Amino acid sequence: MKKYQYLLEGAALGFALSVSLSAHASGDYEAGKAKSTVCAGCHGADGVSTVPSFPKLAGQHPDYLYHALRDYKSGKRKNPIMAGQVEALSDTDMHDLALFFSKQQGLYLKY
Repeated sequence: MKKYQYLLEGAALGFALSVSLSAHASGDYEAGKAKSTVCAGCHGADGVSTVPSFPKLAGQHPDYLYHALRDYKSGKRKNPIMAGQVEALSDTDMHDLALFFSKQQGLYLKY
């Protein structure tokens, strides 16, 4: 009986986490596209940077991008350039940008 209880609890936890994460994957694509022009200088217009020291944003998971922006804004992630860039971003702005860049075609390594 305990085995089934653990399975049910695990399934319930998994469902709750997926609902929570999908709620964060919100945003407005077109708004994100408009807001992304500032990002293009370092990360490329479509999120594929041509400079090795600047991360490629295209195709990244929207939750990852959103949390990275939020962490730069809070100071949890340290980068003086990004700290200045995210300073004025609202939570909505960060969701919009995350959604836009997540929908761009990323470059994948072929082995």
